[in-house]
Amino acid sequence: MPFRLSRFSSLFLCVLIAGISIILLPYRHWLIVPAIVFGLLTLLGLRDLLQKQHAIQRNYPVIGHIRWLAEMVRPEIRQYLFEADEEAAPFSRSQRSLVYRRAKDEAGDHPFGTLLDVYRDGYEFIGHSARPVPAADPAGFRITIGGDQCAKPYSASVFNISAMSFGSLSANAIRALNKGAKLGGFSHDTGEGSISPYHREFGGDIVWEIASGYFGCRDEAGKFDAARFAAQATSDQVKMIEIKMSQGAKPGHGGILPAAKVTAEIAGTRGVPIGQDCISPPSHSAFSTPLEMMAFIAQLRTLSGGKPVGFKYCLGHPWEFMGIVKAMLATGIYPDFIVVDGAEGGTGAAPVEFSDHIGVPMREGLLFTHNVLTGAGIRDRIRIGAAGRIVSAFDIASVLAIGADWANSARGFMFAIGCIQSLSCNTNRCPTGVATQDAVRQRALVVPDKSERVHRFHANTLRALADMLAAAGLHHPSDLGPHHLVRRISTTEVKQFSELHSFVTPGSLIDESCDHGFYKRNWALARAEAF
Repeated sequence: MPFRLSRFSSLFLCVLIAGISIILLPYRHWLIVPAIVFGLLTLLGLRDLLQKQHAIQRNYPVIGHIRWLAEMVRPEIRQYLFEADEEAAPFSRSQRSLVYRRAKDEAGDHPFGTLLDVYRDGYEFIGHSARPVPAADPAGFRITIGGDQCAKPYSASVFNISAMSFGSLSANAIRALNKGAKLGGFSHDTGEGSISPYHREFGGDIVWEIASGYFGCRDEAGKFDAARFAAQATSDQVKMIEIKMSQGAKPGHGGILPAAKVTAEIAGTRGVPIGQDCISPPSHSAFSTPLEMMAFIAQLRTLSGGKPVGFKYCLGHPWEFMGIVKAMLATGIYPDFIVVDGAEGGTGAAPVEFSDHIGVPMREGLLFTHNVLTGAGIRDRIRIGAAGRIVSAFDIASVLAIGADWANSARGFMFAIGCIQSLSCNTNRCPTGVATQDAVRQRALVVPDKSERVHRFHANTLRALADMLAAAGLHHPSDLGPHHLVRRISTTEVKQFSELHSFVTPGSLIDESCDHGFYKRNWALARAEAF
């Protein structure tokens, strides 16, 4: 093979400069710097020629490393210099900036009209009234969760912190979120990692998520332990119990926290051995059928002293959820709430195929859940929450209009405490100390400052929601309906949500009067005896 100087020119140049610097060093002592630098680069180039793992470095010694450096900083360069304001990846610059401004209590107005293309397909807006009303006090934007089988119903904000575990988030991140929830009077979902000391520190309202690993309420074999559950669930700080069936990030997939990350703190919080892989199975061991699931809900409600018990899920097979509803009707046991997660959600790392191609998006799952409960005649007994890329007042309004009673946000509150969407959550090298267990990195997150930002983000978002509702002639988020919101479906046509979506009439699945083929077919497939 003929020698190609162009490919090796960088190595040749390093050898030349290093050689000249060494030769002239006795006469020019300052040449020690280029001698060392280019000497090291020469050694690097020789290593590149000899190594067998990377073809580019073997063909282009020294200079081939520029490719790896460029790839290393590509996300940051793209995010800060080249990303368009409305380009979502997964949240756009405009969305992140809105959260940052509201968290810092800065003005959210912008001049010269909207930056959005109002004629693109999918553009959405809320209709305004010819007779707007005075904006309501956002402090009244609350709902009561807990049916007639619940002894201790909870008055919840219509906007709350979604499930994020200690272990995924740092101790300081958990502290800031919970203190912010305490300041603002809204709830903080623990995620499946159980209740850590950092959730307890400031006394903010807690929704305790119980997943298939039963962290915080498990025995040595990893099965559900009723006594350990009751010991924590009866705490006054715990307001609701949420069974996690599946999550938007990786529905139908279990999880594993590697042994190296199972610190003494995490082990103590979750009730698992230190230094061993912490495994979340794909499915629950406490129940295996919809009927058994209802019995488990009743058991948790009793053990917690009558607190609201519900479940979170990302819709998969529609007949399985319908089987759960049939089990409710068969047993007379009803969850107090259901949180609908969407396939677009997720703060944790997940396999690409699961993130991109498994699970129903939140709005479709929400509408389906609302319709099935309505068709079964039990919608008034069960509250519905929605979670999935919700950061603005309009995001909240858009889910309330099609069936939700309240909204949860995970990544929105992560932005509020400083997340910059560096997409390094799974590396333990989060640059802002939010999603890391590195003690040095999380010191950057100052709890008193960030908790105030959590509080302000919540308050300012609900204030914006109050202003939107007032412009539409409405007083409370519960007044929103699908006829209030509009979506563009082509360059020449818009439709109200009430026209776009199919809504099932109350009781129509029970009396078989439902004329929606999709719902009729799947209702016929559903069984209370099996998922």
